[in-house]
Amino acid sequence: MSDLKISFDAGKLDKFTLQGKTPVILATKEKVLGFVMVADEIKEESVDAIKNLHALGIKVVMLTGDDEKAAKYIGSLVGIDDVVAHVLPQDKLEKIKELQSQGRIVAMAGDGVNDAPALAQADVGIAMGTGTDVAIESAGITLLGGDISKLVKAIKLSKITMRGIKQNLFWAFIYNVVGIPLAAGAFYPIFGWLLNPIFAGFAMAMSSVSVVSNSLRIKAKKL
Repeated sequence: MSDLKISFDAGKLDKFTLQGKTPVILATKEKVLGFVMVADEIKEESVDAIKNLHALGIKVVMLTGDDEKAAKYIGSLVGIDDVVAHVLPQDKLEKIKELQSQGRIVAMAGDGVNDAPALAQADVGIAMGTGTDVAIESAGITLLGGDISKLVKAIKLSKITMRGIKQNLFWAFIYNVVGIPLAAGAFYPIFGWLLNPIFAGFAMAMSSVSVVSNSLRIKAKKL
């Protein structure tokens, strides 16, 4: 409107944007006909999801193409740490790169075509199941149903899974460090220890059973 030299009530726009509404101005070449205010509805689970992410030690940044005042208002309602507004797809991509250059591990959650480059660049791309196909293809994880609270569950599940993998590697390593020399007779000259092939087979089976059993514990975890 400013470029077209059309006057309008800027104060009215400020009033609505401070309420979290994004303005759309309808006008001819001569005058403004009216304003349409568009507002996002905050899902009930969003506030709890942000709190849970903070509890996990995760900083939350919102990247949006919406009006800055509206974006900051929405961000303040759900407790987002940092809000970056008026960004284009390439700007989202550059922000991800900037955070990574600071040594941060970045997970990007998005659902639109304009999120695809940032999803691909992030260390972990997370798409909403209700989003576009290109976003889902660009991401490494897809949350079914578009429920943002599942993001917290996905992070907790990944931590539990990685912990289980490390435990399995540790015990498998211990089994082999002790079992292989014992089976090979390395301890016989010193202690007179030998491992009967029957017990060696049993020990090998128990190694696999312990690893599988430890992995199955994940099913009992509450996320």
